[in-house]
Amino acid sequence: MVVRLAVPREVVPGERRVALVPEVVGKLTKSGVQVALEAGAGAAAYYPDAEYSAQGGEIVADRAALVRSADVVLTVQPPPPDVTSALKPGTVVVGFLGPVRNVEVAQRLRDAHATAFAVELFPRISRAQSMDALSSQATVAGYRAALTGAEFTPKFFPMLTTAAGTIRPAKVLILGAGVAGLMAIATAKRLGAIVEGYDVRRAAGEQVRSLGAKFLELAINAEGSGGYARELTPEEKAQEREMVAKAVGEADVVITTANIPGRKAPQLVSKEMVVRMRPGAVIVDLAAESGGNCELTRPGQTVVEGGVTVLGPTNLPSEAPFHASQMYAKNLQAFLGLLLAPGGTLVTDYSDEILAASLLVKAGTIVHAATREAAEGKR
Repeated sequence: MVVRLAVPREVVPGERRVALVPEVVGKLTKSGVQVALEAGAGAAAYYPDAEYSAQGGEIVADRAALVRSADVVLTVQPPPPDVTSALKPGTVVVGFLGPVRNVEVAQRLRDAHATAFAVELFPRISRAQSMDALSSQATVAGYRAALTGAEFTPKFFPMLTTAAGTIRPAKVLILGAGVAGLMAIATAKRLGAIVEGYDVRRAAGEQVRSLGAKFLELAINAEGSGGYARELTPEEKAQEREMVAKAVGEADVVITTANIPGRKAPQLVSKEMVVRMRPGAVIVDLAAESGGNCELTRPGQTVVEGGVTVLGPTNLPSEAPFHASQMYAKNLQAFLGLLLAPGGTLVTDYSDEILAASLLVKAGTIVHAATREAAEGKR
Protein backbone atom coordinates (compact mmCIF):
# COMPACT_ATOMS: atom_id res chain seq x y z
CA MET A 1 0.00 0.00 0.00
CA VAL A 2 1.39 3.40 -1.00
CA VAL A 3 1.74 5.89 1.86
CA ARG A 4 -0.19 9.10 1.27
CA LEU A 5 1.03 12.37 2.83
CA ALA A 6 -1.29 15.36 3.17
CA VAL A 7 -0.42 19.03 3.77
CA PRO A 8 -3.41 21.20 4.74
CA ARG A 9 -3.26 24.97 4.38
CA GLU A 10 -2.24 26.74 7.59
CA VAL A 11 -5.10 28.80 9.03
CA VAL A 12 -3.59 30.40 12.16
CA PRO A 13 -3.70 34.18 11.65
CA GLY A 14 -0.32 35.46 10.46
CA GLU A 15 1.08 32.01 9.67
CA ARG A 16 2.58 32.05 6.18
CA ARG A 17 4.76 28.93 6.26
CA VAL A 18 3.92 25.59 4.67
CA ALA A 19 5.02 22.13 5.81
CA LEU A 20 6.40 20.97 2.45
CA VAL A 21 7.98 22.87 -0.45
CA PRO A 22 7.97 21.70 -4.10
CA GLU A 23 11.59 20.53 -4.03
CA VAL A 24 10.92 18.15 -1.14
CA VAL A 25 7.61 17.02 -2.65
CA GLY A 26 9.52 16.00 -5.77
CA LYS A 27 11.97 13.90 -3.74
CA LEU A 28 9.18 12.21 -1.82
CA THR A 29 7.11 11.36 -4.89
CA LYS A 30 10.20 9.91 -6.61
CA SER A 31 10.64 7.61 -3.62
CA GLY A 32 7.14 6.22 -4.19
CA VAL A 33 5.17 8.29 -1.69
CA GLN A 34 1.94 10.05 -2.67
CA VAL A 35 1.83 13.72 -1.68
CA ALA A 36 -1.37 15.78 -1.69
CA LEU A 37 -1.73 19.42 -0.69
CA GLU A 38 -4.72 21.63 -0.07
CA ALA A 39 -5.13 24.20 -2.82
CA GLY A 40 -3.18 27.33 -1.93
CA ALA A 41 -1.23 25.64 0.88
CA GLY A 42 2.05 27.22 -0.18
CA ALA A 43 0.76 30.48 -1.63
CA ALA A 44 1.58 32.65 1.39
CA ALA A 45 5.16 31.35 1.30
CA TYR A 46 5.36 32.07 -2.44
CA TYR A 47 5.13 28.44 -3.55
CA PRO A 48 2.25 28.30 -6.09
CA ASP A 49 0.17 25.18 -6.69
CA ALA A 50 1.65 24.79 -10.18
CA GLU A 51 5.13 24.21 -8.75
CA TYR A 52 3.81 21.40 -6.55
CA SER A 53 1.98 19.82 -9.46
CA ALA A 54 5.16 19.93 -11.55
CA GLN A 55 6.89 17.90 -8.83
CA GLY A 56 4.19 15.24 -8.71
CA GLY A 57 2.09 16.70 -5.93
CA GLU A 58 -1.70 16.43 -6.08
CA ILE A 59 -3.71 19.59 -5.39
CA VAL A 60 -6.98 18.98 -3.53
CA ALA A 61 -9.62 21.68 -3.04
CA ASP A 62 -11.70 19.82 -0.43
CA ARG A 63 -9.86 20.22 2.90
CA ALA A 64 -11.81 17.53 4.78
CA ALA A 65 -11.43 15.01 1.94
CA LEU A 66 -7.68 15.72 1.82
CA VAL A 67 -7.27 14.93 5.51
CA ARG A 68 -9.53 11.85 5.42
CA SER A 69 -7.48 10.32 2.60
CA ALA A 70 -4.14 10.73 4.39
CA ASP A 71 -1.94 8.25 6.18
CA VAL A 72 0.31 11.09 7.37
CA VAL A 73 -0.65 14.74 7.89
CA LEU A 74 2.16 17.30 8.04
CA THR A 75 1.59 20.73 9.57
CA VAL A 76 3.47 23.76 10.80
CA GLN A 77 1.09 24.97 13.51
CA PRO A 78 -0.92 22.51 15.64
CA PRO A 79 -3.78 21.07 13.57
CA PRO A 80 -7.05 22.97 14.16
CA PRO A 81 -10.27 21.19 15.17
CA ASP A 82 -11.51 20.79 11.59
CA VAL A 83 -8.36 18.82 10.74
CA THR A 84 -8.35 16.59 13.83
CA SER A 85 -12.05 15.82 13.41
CA ALA A 86 -11.42 14.63 9.84
CA LEU A 87 -8.57 12.28 10.74
CA LYS A 88 -9.17 8.59 10.35
CA PRO A 89 -7.97 6.44 13.30
CA GLY A 90 -4.27 5.67 13.13
CA THR A 91 -3.33 8.65 10.97
CA VAL A 92 0.13 9.98 11.80
CA VAL A 93 0.37 13.73 12.48
CA VAL A 94 3.72 15.56 12.56
CA GLY A 95 4.22 19.23 13.34
CA PHE A 96 4.73 21.86 16.01
CA LEU A 97 2.13 20.53 18.45
CA GLY A 98 2.92 22.59 21.56
CA PRO A 99 3.41 19.73 24.04
CA VAL A 100 2.50 20.68 27.64
CA ARG A 101 1.54 24.23 26.58
CA ASN A 102 -1.27 23.26 24.16
CA VAL A 103 -2.84 20.40 26.07
CA GLU A 104 -6.13 20.70 24.18
CA VAL A 105 -4.33 19.81 20.93
CA ALA A 106 -3.00 16.60 22.45
CA GLN A 107 -6.46 15.81 23.80
CA ARG A 108 -8.07 16.26 20.39
CA LEU A 109 -5.45 14.03 18.78
CA ARG A 110 -5.96 11.46 21.51
CA ASP A 111 -9.72 11.47 20.98
CA ALA A 112 -9.19 11.08 17.22
CA HIS A 113 -7.03 8.00 17.90
CA ALA A 114 -4.21 9.54 15.88
CA THR A 115 -0.50 8.93 16.27
CA ALA A 116 1.23 12.28 16.76
CA PHE A 117 4.86 13.35 16.80
CA ALA A 118 5.83 16.80 18.10
CA VAL A 119 8.86 18.27 16.34
CA GLU A 120 9.64 20.28 19.50
CA LEU A 121 10.49 16.98 21.20
CA PHE A 122 13.12 15.79 18.73
CA PRO A 123 16.20 15.01 20.87
CA ARG A 124 19.27 17.18 20.38
CA ILE A 125 21.60 14.39 19.33
CA SER A 126 23.90 14.22 16.32
CA ARG A 127 21.66 11.82 14.42
CA ALA A 128 18.71 14.20 14.74
CA GLN A 129 20.46 17.39 13.62
CA SER A 130 18.94 17.28 10.14
CA MET A 131 15.49 17.04 11.75
CA ASP A 132 15.96 19.84 14.29
CA ALA A 133 13.06 22.11 13.40
CA LEU A 134 13.49 24.19 16.56
CA SER A 135 16.98 25.16 15.43
CA SER A 136 16.05 25.80 11.81
CA GLN A 137 13.19 28.10 12.78
CA ALA A 138 15.26 29.77 15.51
CA THR A 139 17.79 30.66 12.82
CA VAL A 140 15.07 32.52 10.94
CA ALA A 141 13.80 34.16 14.13
CA GLY A 142 17.27 35.43 15.05
CA TYR A 143 17.74 36.92 11.61
CA ARG A 144 14.36 38.63 11.65
CA ALA A 145 14.91 39.88 15.22
CA ALA A 146 18.02 41.80 14.17
CA LEU A 147 16.16 43.32 11.20
CA THR A 148 13.24 44.22 13.47
CA GLY A 149 15.58 45.98 15.87
CA ALA A 150 17.13 47.89 12.97
CA GLU A 151 13.67 48.85 11.74
CA PHE A 152 12.44 50.24 15.05
CA THR A 153 15.56 51.98 16.31
CA PRO A 154 15.75 55.68 15.37
CA LYS A 155 19.47 55.22 14.67
CA PHE A 156 21.63 53.76 11.92
CA PHE A 157 23.19 50.40 12.74
CA PRO A 158 26.52 51.06 10.93
CA MET A 159 29.03 53.86 11.45
CA LEU A 160 28.78 56.41 8.65
CA THR A 161 31.21 59.10 7.62
CA THR A 162 29.29 61.81 5.79
CA ALA A 163 29.64 65.45 4.82
CA ALA A 164 27.38 66.18 7.76
CA GLY A 165 29.79 64.48 10.15
CA THR A 166 30.43 61.01 11.53
CA ILE A 167 27.52 58.87 12.69
CA ARG A 168 28.43 56.51 15.51
CA PRO A 169 27.23 52.90 15.15
CA ALA A 170 24.35 51.57 17.20
CA LYS A 171 25.08 49.29 20.13
CA VAL A 172 23.21 45.99 20.09
CA LEU A 173 23.02 43.59 23.03
CA ILE A 174 21.97 39.95 22.51
CA LEU A 175 20.91 38.06 25.64
CA GLY A 176 21.09 34.32 25.04
CA ALA A 177 23.58 32.81 22.62
CA GLY A 178 21.70 29.80 21.35
CA VAL A 179 20.81 29.34 17.70
CA ALA A 180 18.57 32.42 17.52
CA GLY A 181 20.98 34.56 19.51
CA LEU A 182 23.99 33.66 17.40
CA MET A 183 22.06 34.40 14.20
CA ALA A 184 20.97 37.74 15.64
CA ILE A 185 24.58 38.53 16.52
CA ALA A 186 25.81 37.62 13.05
CA THR A 187 23.09 39.68 11.36
CA ALA A 188 23.59 42.74 13.57
CA LYS A 189 27.34 42.57 12.88
CA ARG A 190 26.72 42.40 9.13
CA LEU A 191 24.57 45.50 9.47
CA GLY A 192 27.52 47.30 11.07
CA ALA A 193 26.44 47.57 14.70
CA ILE A 194 28.65 47.22 17.75
CA VAL A 195 27.45 43.93 19.21
CA GLU A 196 27.68 42.38 22.66
CA GLY A 197 26.41 38.94 23.58
CA TYR A 198 25.71 37.22 26.85
CA ASP A 199 24.81 33.70 27.87
CA VAL A 200 25.10 31.91 31.20
CA ARG A 201 26.90 29.04 29.44
CA ARG A 202 30.63 29.71 29.30
CA ALA A 203 30.97 27.59 26.18
CA ALA A 204 28.89 30.13 24.30
CA GLY A 205 31.60 32.77 24.74
CA GLU A 206 33.81 31.27 22.06
CA GLN A 207 30.92 31.20 19.58
CA VAL A 208 29.98 34.80 20.33
CA ARG A 209 33.55 36.02 19.90
CA SER A 210 33.97 34.04 16.69
CA LEU A 211 31.24 36.20 15.18
CA GLY A 212 33.10 39.38 16.05
CA ALA A 213 31.01 40.33 19.06
CA LYS A 214 32.13 41.03 22.62
CA PHE A 215 31.11 38.38 25.16
CA LEU A 216 30.00 39.69 28.55
CA GLU A 217 31.91 37.68 31.12
CA LEU A 218 30.51 36.50 34.43
CA ALA A 219 32.10 33.91 36.68
CA ILE A 220 29.16 31.53 36.40
CA ASN A 221 28.98 28.20 34.62
CA ALA A 222 25.35 27.29 34.09
CA GLU A 223 25.83 24.60 31.47
CA GLY A 224 22.90 22.22 31.72
CA SER A 225 21.92 18.98 30.04
CA GLY A 226 20.97 18.65 26.39
CA GLY A 227 22.79 21.84 25.36
CA TYR A 228 20.47 24.07 27.41
CA ALA A 229 21.34 26.27 30.37
CA ARG A 230 20.41 25.20 33.91
CA GLU A 231 18.45 27.54 36.15
CA LEU A 232 20.66 29.92 38.15
CA THR A 233 20.82 30.04 41.96
CA PRO A 234 19.51 33.20 43.71
CA GLU A 235 23.07 34.46 44.24
CA GLU A 236 23.97 33.87 40.61
CA LYS A 237 20.81 35.63 39.50
CA ALA A 238 21.77 38.70 41.51
CA GLN A 239 25.22 38.84 39.88
CA GLU A 240 23.69 38.37 36.47
CA ARG A 241 21.11 41.11 37.00
CA GLU A 242 23.78 43.62 38.00
CA MET A 243 25.89 42.98 34.90
CA VAL A 244 22.93 42.73 32.53
CA ALA A 245 21.39 45.93 33.93
CA LYS A 246 24.50 47.92 33.07
CA ALA A 247 24.71 46.47 29.55
CA VAL A 248 20.99 46.99 28.91
CA GLY A 249 21.23 50.61 29.99
CA GLU A 250 23.97 51.28 27.44
CA ALA A 251 22.32 49.47 24.49
CA ASP A 252 20.33 50.97 21.64
CA VAL A 253 18.78 47.60 20.77
CA VAL A 254 18.38 44.60 23.07
CA ILE A 255 17.40 41.20 21.64
CA THR A 256 16.46 38.55 24.20
CA THR A 257 16.36 34.87 23.25
CA ALA A 258 16.53 32.90 26.52
CA ASN A 259 14.14 29.96 26.73
CA ILE A 260 13.96 26.86 28.93
CA PRO A 261 11.96 24.09 27.19
CA GLY A 262 8.67 23.32 28.92
CA ARG A 263 9.04 26.17 31.42
CA LYS A 264 8.29 29.86 31.68
CA ALA A 265 10.99 32.00 30.07
CA PRO A 266 13.48 33.48 32.56
CA GLN A 267 13.10 37.19 33.22
CA LEU A 268 16.32 38.98 32.26
CA VAL A 269 15.17 42.58 31.82
CA SER A 270 13.13 44.16 34.61
CA LYS A 271 10.88 47.20 34.34
CA GLU A 272 13.50 49.10 36.35
CA MET A 273 16.14 48.30 33.72
CA VAL A 274 13.83 49.49 30.95
CA VAL A 275 13.19 52.78 32.74
CA ARG A 276 16.94 53.41 32.85
CA MET A 277 17.36 52.91 29.09
CA ARG A 278 17.71 55.86 26.76
CA PRO A 279 14.58 57.09 24.95
CA GLY A 280 14.49 55.50 21.50
CA ALA A 281 15.95 52.20 22.71
CA VAL A 282 14.31 49.01 21.47
CA ILE A 283 13.83 45.57 23.01
CA VAL A 284 12.93 42.61 20.79
CA ASP A 285 11.83 39.72 23.03
CA LEU A 286 11.93 36.35 21.25
CA ALA A 287 10.65 34.60 24.37
CA ALA A 288 7.37 36.53 24.33
CA GLU A 289 5.23 33.47 23.69
CA SER A 290 6.56 31.64 26.77
CA GLY A 291 6.25 34.55 29.17
CA GLY A 292 8.96 36.91 27.93
CA ASN A 293 12.50 37.73 29.05
CA CYS A 294 11.43 41.32 29.69
CA GLU A 295 8.99 42.16 32.47
CA LEU A 296 7.08 44.54 30.19
CA THR A 297 6.72 42.17 27.24
CA ARG A 298 3.22 41.40 26.03
CA PRO A 299 2.94 38.60 23.44
CA GLY A 300 2.11 39.96 20.00
CA GLN A 301 2.06 43.56 21.22
CA THR A 302 4.24 46.66 21.19
CA VAL A 303 4.67 48.37 24.56
CA VAL A 304 6.23 51.82 24.92
CA GLU A 305 7.60 52.76 28.35
CA GLY A 306 9.45 56.06 28.83
CA GLY A 307 10.32 56.24 25.16
CA VAL A 308 11.59 52.61 25.09
CA THR A 309 9.83 50.27 22.65
CA VAL A 310 9.32 46.67 23.82
CA LEU A 311 8.32 44.27 21.06
CA GLY A 312 6.83 40.83 21.76
CA PRO A 313 6.77 39.01 18.40
CA THR A 314 5.31 35.51 18.50
CA ASN A 315 6.04 34.15 15.02
CA LEU A 316 9.09 35.78 13.45
CA PRO A 317 9.91 32.74 11.26
CA SER A 318 6.65 33.39 9.40
CA GLU A 319 8.03 36.78 8.34
CA ALA A 320 10.56 35.00 6.11
CA PRO A 321 8.20 32.22 4.96
CA PHE A 322 10.01 31.16 1.78
CA HIS A 323 13.23 30.02 3.43
CA ALA A 324 11.61 29.14 6.77
CA SER A 325 9.35 26.70 4.90
CA GLN A 326 12.28 25.35 2.90
CA MET A 327 14.25 24.57 6.06
CA TYR A 328 11.26 23.10 7.88
CA ALA A 329 10.33 20.90 4.91
CA LYS A 330 13.83 19.44 4.87
CA ASN A 331 13.57 18.77 8.62
CA LEU A 332 10.34 16.84 7.97
CA GLN A 333 11.86 14.99 5.03
CA ALA A 334 14.66 13.74 7.29
CA PHE A 335 12.15 12.66 9.95
CA LEU A 336 10.03 10.85 7.38
CA GLY A 337 13.10 8.75 6.68
CA LEU A 338 12.48 7.16 10.10
CA LEU A 339 8.71 6.82 9.66
CA LEU A 340 8.77 5.21 6.23
CA ALA A 341 9.93 1.60 6.02
CA PRO A 342 12.01 0.42 3.02
CA GLY A 343 8.96 -1.30 1.49
CA GLY A 344 7.05 1.96 1.30
CA THR A 345 4.94 1.38 4.41
CA LEU A 346 4.79 3.19 7.73
CA VAL A 347 6.77 1.78 10.63
CA THR A 348 4.78 0.74 13.69
CA ASP A 349 7.71 0.14 16.03
CA TYR A 350 8.62 3.43 17.68
CA SER A 351 11.54 2.15 19.73
CA ASP A 352 14.02 4.29 17.78
CA GLU A 353 15.19 6.95 20.27
CA ILE A 354 14.10 9.86 18.04
CA LEU A 355 10.63 8.41 17.44
CA ALA A 356 10.25 7.46 21.09
CA ALA A 357 11.28 10.90 22.34
CA SER A 358 8.97 12.82 20.00
CA LEU A 359 5.90 10.57 20.28
CA LEU A 360 3.11 12.65 21.83
CA VAL A 361 -0.04 10.58 21.25
CA LYS A 362 -0.62 6.97 20.26
CA ALA A 363 -3.74 4.80 20.05
CA GLY A 364 -5.99 7.02 22.13
CA THR A 365 -3.37 7.76 24.80
CA ILE A 366 -1.18 10.78 25.50
CA VAL A 367 2.18 9.06 25.92
CA HIS A 368 4.39 12.11 26.53
CA ALA A 369 4.59 12.18 30.34
CA ALA A 370 4.64 15.96 30.93
CA THR A 371 1.76 16.57 28.52
CA ARG A 372 -0.25 13.72 30.04
CA GLU A 373 0.26 15.19 33.52
CA ALA A 374 -0.83 18.61 32.28
CA ALA A 375 -3.92 17.07 30.71
CA GLU A 376 -4.74 15.37 34.01
CA GLY A 377 -4.26 18.63 35.92
CA LYS A 378 -1.16 17.44 37.76
CA ARG A 379 1.06 20.28 36.46
